[in-house]
Amino acid sequence: MWQPYTEEHDHFRAMVRAFAEKELAPHVDEWEEAGCFPNEVFKRAGELGIIGAHYSVEHGGSGGDYWYSVVKAEELPRCRAAGVTMGLLVQSDIATPVIDDLGTREQIDEFLVPALAGERVAALAITEPGAGSDVAAIRTVARRDGDDYVLSGQKTFITNGSRASFVTLLAKTSPERGAHGCTFFLVPTDLRGFSVGRKLEKVGNWSSDTAELFLEDVRVPKRYLLGEPDQGFMYLMQSFQSERLIGGASALAGAHIALGYSVDYGRERVAFGKPIIKREIWQHRFVDLYIKYEAAKALLYQCADRYNEEHHVKKGPVSFETVKLVSMAKVLVGDVVSEVMDQCLQFHGGWGYTEDYPIARAWRDARLFRIGAGTSETMKYYLARLMGL
Repeated sequence: MWQPYTEEHDHFRAMVRAFAEKELAPHVDEWEEAGCFPNEVFKRAGELGIIGAHYSVEHGGSGGDYWYSVVKAEELPRCRAAGVTMGLLVQSDIATPVIDDLGTREQIDEFLVPALAGERVAALAITEPGAGSDVAAIRTVARRDGDDYVLSGQKTFITNGSRASFVTLLAKTSPERGAHGCTFFLVPTDLRGFSVGRKLEKVGNWSSDTAELFLEDVRVPKRYLLGEPDQGFMYLMQSFQSERLIGGASALAGAHIALGYSVDYGRERVAFGKPIIKREIWQHRFVDLYIKYEAAKALLYQCADRYNEEHHVKKGPVSFETVKLVSMAKVLVGDVVSEVMDQCLQFHGGWGYTEDYPIARAWRDARLFRIGAGTSETMKYYLARLMGL
């Protein structure tokens, strides 16, 4: 496969891998049990330059291209807990890119720079109880009042939500305009009227805190409005492309890791007189899984290359064709990862259904990808429209 990486990328990969395997992996069982990982993890990732690797030096990053973010997404899963990976990727690639794209110098200094350093924890607040993939249905409103906006509403399924010091939040400033009346705000979580509700218990990703947020007449200064009023939905659609790419790279990397340790297990596990990996049925299944993995990775890399050129290098919006390909990659990666995890668990037999082997955690963690950042069904709905069907 064509590889976009330089020697500098390889050095960065080795550093992120060491961080995941030596500094994170030894603690993830404890963090999974606790339902959260410590904020010091963000600070350490910031110190190492992991969070801001692909951001400009002027904005607090290291000045690398978008492929540094792909590398990060591929190596963090080696910690063997997708919840930790997700928390870090929300910080680096989900809650913060829109600040990098739209923020004023003051907003960048107050929010983005400390977030990339791991000193302020960030969250993206879009989803609501009645508005998931249908973002246009959000009901949180922002009413102009003098030099402030007053925000009221509720958000849910917010990763990093219980401990974020600020959220990048979408609200409706012109509710009568539907999707074309949404605006982004930077909302410090210590403002009066902002509160955290339940910390949600999930099927997987236990070490990632996921919370409900409530806003009751939260007064936000006008200077925290991000971008232009009523343009938030357009900004979000652009931001979604990176979120889906980075999430896909992370999910595929997790699947590849699962394939590796499953094959190792099959060499050691003997049934009916020989290692189970020597059974032809399983050899063929693993061949099929590796083929599908490579196909999904090739499409994802094509999308990442287009995104890097169009958005990161040329600083423009991603093209119609790129949006279409990213949506296709989101669907394909979701299907391939789910099949890999399911077959690897089946390959482990009864042991795969216990917490004694890592495939159990990997299997339940991976299920989220076909839901988050747009369900597979929503992706196909939009693809049908994009393709004129």
